[in-house]
Amino acid sequence: MFFDIFNGKFGFEISDNMGMDSDGNMMMRVGDNMAMDMDSGEMHMVSGWDDDDDNDNFGFRSSWNDDDDW
Repeated sequence: MFFDIFNGKFGFEISDNMGMDSDGNMMMRVGDNMAMDMDSGEMHMVSGWDDDDDNDNFGFRSSWNDDDDW
C-alpha cells in the first residue's frame, strides 16, 4: 500500500512498478518516491511504495527467510 502525497489518496501495488489508487487510476512507479498517473500523465509524490523483493505482498516486511533449514 502507498500514500499519494499529491492528492491525499491511498493506493496499492499491482506489480513491482504498477499500482492503482483509490479512484481506480493506474499509477506507474518511476522512482523511489515518484509515480506517474497513467490517465493524466501527472507526476505524483508517493510514500510507502514497497520495493523489497522479500516481502509477502501485503505490505509487511519480515526478516523471516523461508529458505532457512531448521
